[in-house]
Amino acid sequence: MTRRKYDINFWIFVIPMCMFFVMINVIPFLEGIALSLQKWNGVSAHTEFVGLSNYIDLFQDKSFFKSFQFTLLFVLSSVLLVNALGFGLALAVEHVFKLRNALRTVFFLPQLIGGLVIGYIWKFIFTRVFLQIGESVNIGILQTNWFSSKTLAFLALLIVFVWQYSGYLMVIYIAALQGVPEEVVEASKIDGARPMQTLLNVTMPMIAHSFTICLFLAISTAFKVYDLNVALTNGTPFNSTESLTLHIYREAFEYSRYGYGAAQGVVFSVIIGAVTLLQMWVMKKREVEL
Repeated sequence: MTRRKYDINFWIFVIPMCMFFVMINVIPFLEGIALSLQKWNGVSAHTEFVGLSNYIDLFQDKSFFKSFQFTLLFVLSSVLLVNALGFGLALAVEHVFKLRNALRTVFFLPQLIGGLVIGYIWKFIFTRVFLQIGESVNIGILQTNWFSSKTLAFLALLIVFVWQYSGYLMVIYIAALQGVPEEVVEASKIDGARPMQTLLNVTMPMIAHSFTICLFLAISTAFKVYDLNVALTNGTPFNSTESLTLHIYREAFEYSRYGYGAAQGVVFSVIIGAVTLLQMWVMKKREVEL
């Protein structure tokens, strides 16, 4: 294939995707920035230009920072747990040869179910099933209403998120583990390395790229959690488990402050972008060192 023909084929595939990306992501984001500079209730035919007033109000909004604090805590907790569990499942599944395919399916299945459905199912489990089990075996924590406690409600959301998403990261880690040359692992064993030493000093450095991908996916997904939050806790008790995405939705669509909600969305996008770029830079640098 000539260079010219290769370039033509390349742009034939790339241009449509770029067009869709611009229409679905870039244009709405720019419109969101324009809306954030206005005051609009979502009904009136006219909007009022208020400049940076929405952003000034945002940085004085205690409820926004309360939601941001909860979201940040949720991201830090869930990213560590979901990657640890996903990697652990990948290691376990790779060593169970007879049931490997069945276990992959079982662990990956929750990812195929919508967040709203999973949220309502687990809410029933926490409020009904756990209560009956707790009464039967007399375990105090199971007899408690998890959604009346800030700590337990946060823990419930964390458990369900990790349960749902760990199977997806497991698949990525499995693909990475299968790419590790068997002869390298065998050589480390011949040199007297123990299984844990082989894992830490041979296997993990060779799949460093998979950690970069999984951390990126986990961080972006945890920051943007919405449907699971709505179905499971809906911000209760007293908005203590209200994620930033849920807070932005309420500002715009429940309180009819579309300009203010758009301003929060713009700031939220900038935060996600900055955190993601920082994480990618740190992990890529770490890959080079390894």
